[in-house]
Amino acid sequence: MTAEQEEIIAHLNKLIEACTDREQGYRTAASAACNQELKTLLHSYERQSAEFVADLRAQVRRLGGTPGETGSVTGWLARGWLYLTAAVAGGDDGAVIVGCEHGENAARAAYEAVLAGPLPSEVRAVPERQYASVRAAHDRLRALQAVAAGHA
Repeated sequence: MTAEQEEIIAHLNKLIEACTDREQGYRTAASAACNQELKTLLHSYERQSAEFVADLRAQVRRLGGTPGETGSVTGWLARGWLYLTAAVAGGDDGAVIVGCEHGENAARAAYEAVLAGPLPSEVRAVPERQYASVRAAHDRLRALQAVAAGHA
């Protein structure tokens, strides 16, 4: 395996880690949310994240690498904070949305870092498509946060 392939695999594994954090974060958020529509939305983002992980793992295998299997310690701590914040806020969906929006900021940063570097076009297509979905989720959460703040 070339050094370039190893670097590409390392970048894809960073995205796997970010998407695993995202998936687990949305699972935690959905369990903390009170509103059924919000729960449904968060579960849809959880499933989306699982699909992203599967796609990224397939790319890593195609390149001859070993895909990452876990999220990060930072993600684990963030999920704990999200759950604690929602519990202290008495099941406040606004707090859940804020936590999710912070999680999306982390996912966006991971994608932006990977996409800023050189990637072969056959590899770049998947992260670019996923990044567009992450940005859309972030924008939707930000809009929900604004609505929640308007009702507070």
